[in-house]
Order: sequence, then structure tokens, then C-alpha cells
Amino acid sequence: MNARHTIVACAAALAALTILPGCAVSRGQSSVGEYIDDATITTAVKAKFVEAKSVDATSIKVETLNGEVMLSGFAKNGTERSEAENLARHVNGVKAVKNQIVVRS
Repeated sequence: MNARHTIVACAAALAALTILPGCAVSRGQSSVGEYIDDATITTAVKAKFVEAKSVDATSIKVETLNGEVMLSGFAKNGTERSEAENLARHVNGVKAVKNQIVVRS
């Protein structure tokens, strides 16, 4: 029986060494910590929009990847578009802002 247990243990170890590296984060993917940081940044930017009466938080979408914030959606005018970008830039953890907000005419 002892040999059988050894064989089973070796097979389980080999399977773990073969399968588990596939679960590792590879280049180009976010780690769990980075994902949480990005979610925190997104939430903070949205909160700034809600606090600022000059920006319609419901019309602007916020997405964050590796600290880079992308703004999309619609603004009533250029001032609102600029204000949204400015608010996003001043949130802790933001590395860059891509402003793709369209001004409604």
C-alpha cells in the first residue's frame, strides 16, 4: 500500500505543477491588487463627478486599467467635458486620463 500512496502523491504533485502555472498572472494581465486599485480609482472618479454639480455623473462612463482612466459618454458643453477630465486627473492613483467625452450639439 505504501508504494501506491507514493505513486498517487507523485501524480497529484505532477498535476499541480502542470495545471497551477496556468492560473498565474502573465504579462499584460492585471493582478488582483491592480484590479482592486483600478476599481477604487473608478469609484473615486465617479464620486468626484457626483460631488461636482458641474458634471452630469450619469452621462459619463468611467473605466480604469492600470491607473489609466478613460472617460466616455456625453457632456452638455466643452466646460463640462474639461471639468470631468480635470476632476479625474486629481484623483489619487490616476496615471493618465483619456478623454473621449463627446459634446452634444
